[in-house]
Amino acid sequence: MPTAPAAPSVRRMARELGVDINQVAGSGDAGRISVEDVKNHAKRLVAGAARSGGVASEALPDFSRWGAVERQPMRAVRRRTAEHLAAAWAAIPHVTQFDVADTTALEELRKKYAKQTEAAGGNLTVTAVAVKVVASALRVFPQFNTSIDLENDEIIVKKYVNIGVAVDTDRGLLVPVIRNADQKNIIQIAVELVQLSEKARSRKIALEEMQGGTFSISNLGGIGGTYFTPIVNAPEVAILGISRASTQPKFDGN
Repeated sequence: MPTAPAAPSVRRMARELGVDINQVAGSGDAGRISVEDVKNHAKRLVAGAARSGGVASEALPDFSRWGAVERQPMRAVRRRTAEHLAAAWAAIPHVTQFDVADTTALEELRKKYAKQTEAAGGNLTVTAVAVKVVASALRVFPQFNTSIDLENDEIIVKKYVNIGVAVDTDRGLLVPVIRNADQKNIIQIAVELVQLSEKARSRKIALEEMQGGTFSISNLGGIGGTYFTPIVNAPEVAILGISRASTQPKFDGN
């Protein structure tokens, strides 16, 4: 395949936006590709993914040919979740950084304040602590507390920190939002997380309580596993996935 006519800076932008430079139509002389061509191509991809939901429309085979089947209606929440995540996966370039953290001090902190948190009506889980840690980190690294406005070629930097936490319910995955998490202490966050999770599972949560998030956390520790790639909750630009903690030996240098 011939090399697309584009400057190194244009190719770099294409990589950053997750655009295949060879699929971009150049508007310059001899089809040369400009920065604007890449941006416009990215906008069309995002718009197309949003319209289609990113879900393939290929016809399914007749599964009953090979055995008994049962058809169950898909709840509106599950369908909306599938469409939203499929569109996010199609439109947002995903890069996953895996790492391991020593949670010894964290477990000691949880034990120390567990009863105090329970007395306040909360549960000092790893997720609750992670909400506080992430909220503080976003103040130091505000580039992860943004959204991309491709239509206006702008990065929207949010001056508030609202952390969404994925909650598994019988209706599907819901993401309640803890507002101004950076201004709350860990016990306050733990109490609010319990309240929001109970509302989500009992179908009493309001739509407003699931809007306005700037960063999300997904904790799969309850089902095990070591690593996974959570899908960014658009229009956010990043997400934190947490797996199950385990006791492991560590060489201390002696």
